[in-house]
Amino acid sequence: MDHINLVETFSEFKEFKNIDRETMMRILEDVFRHMLEKKFGSDENFEIIVNIDRGDLEIWRNREIVEDGAVEDENTQIALSDAIKIEPDFEVGEEVSEALKLEDFGRREILTIRQNLVSKVIEYEKDSIYRKYKEKVGEIITGEVYQVWKKEILILDDEGYELSLPKQEQIPSDFYRKGDTIRAVVSRVEMRNNTPSIVLSRTSPIFLERLFESEVPEIYDGLITIKKIVRVPGERAKVAVESYDDRIDPVGACVGMKGSRIHGIVRELKNENIDVINYTNNTTLFIQRALSPAKISSIQLDETNKKAEVYMKPDQVSLAIGKGGYNIKLAGKLTGYEIDVYREDIDSEDVDIHEFSDEIDQWIIDVLKGIGCDTAKSVLELDLKELVKRTDLEEETIKEVIRILKAEFE
Repeated sequence: MDHINLVETFSEFKEFKNIDRETMMRILEDVFRHMLEKKFGSDENFEIIVNIDRGDLEIWRNREIVEDGAVEDENTQIALSDAIKIEPDFEVGEEVSEALKLEDFGRREILTIRQNLVSKVIEYEKDSIYRKYKEKVGEIITGEVYQVWKKEILILDDEGYELSLPKQEQIPSDFYRKGDTIRAVVSRVEMRNNTPSIVLSRTSPIFLERLFESEVPEIYDGLITIKKIVRVPGERAKVAVESYDDRIDPVGACVGMKGSRIHGIVRELKNENIDVINYTNNTTLFIQRALSPAKISSIQLDETNKKAEVYMKPDQVSLAIGKGGYNIKLAGKLTGYEIDVYREDIDSEDVDIHEFSDEIDQWIIDVLKGIGCDTAKSVLELDLKELVKRTDLEEETIKEVIRILKAEFE
């Protein structure tokens, strides 16, 4: 038998180890059939036997024996005088099978086969990567940092495929070096210039959801449901959870004994503060829980406009708003309500900040209200540096506001 040694003929053959046997056989057969059709006009009377284990293939051409001088198609017919040279016992009407040798193909044809083989394999590998990761969208994968650039981090998965973690999908305090192990969720997969582009994310709420699933068996098993997640990556997150089994405390199960379950998640997210909240259909109670750790005195709801006026004691306002205003912003996103915080039991000598709208621009009043300062005294209780830090206003602007408010009490 005449075998065509694939390893000797095509050096690239050794590199195609990631392709399963059946697919490799199909690709090789397709490439050679294409060449046979081009060379002989048809490939229907050829048999191709691929042996991946040995790294070779056989090509057999079947032709019908006809009388001498009666050959009409040299590809499908052979004269009796030529047939008996192969096997003396052949007769007219029988079929002859001949093996094609490598020499039967010209140098240019071998080169074309090589190019087609490489092209088909690369095309298959790209399609395979695309399909593999398309099914993994929303799943956490672990990879190794390959290159760190200004706008993205390139990551290699366990099979050596390139994945991208763009800057906007990184937690602000993320810092990685080449060779580090990294975890992220597959965010999206798309084809760009016929090449699969796999984008990962560490800022997506889905990443946090999958981390909870991996750390909390009750969530993975469906005993606890995550109703909604909102987060400011690296700063704060709020997770609303619910259990249909009264025997399970969903918040306690998520946090774990002495925080054992949530600590791993917090570390992975670079110390992002995570509030786990018991979900309820009672909007007032849900808003109250969402504004934790602040204690609420009363809430007035405007369900039509999805607004909530929340009243609390003066010392609770800063807790409700939180560092950078993240607590109140996330509570609003979680509940779907625009939340305004007001102090109760205002000092009879105190003055609502709105009373100064003729002297202080409305946008400045809105900024002050945004940090929980809705009265003159609540602004004056804070020193200049603290006000500048919290409001992000110019120092001169704050000084002018303080001057106007102080004048009211002189």
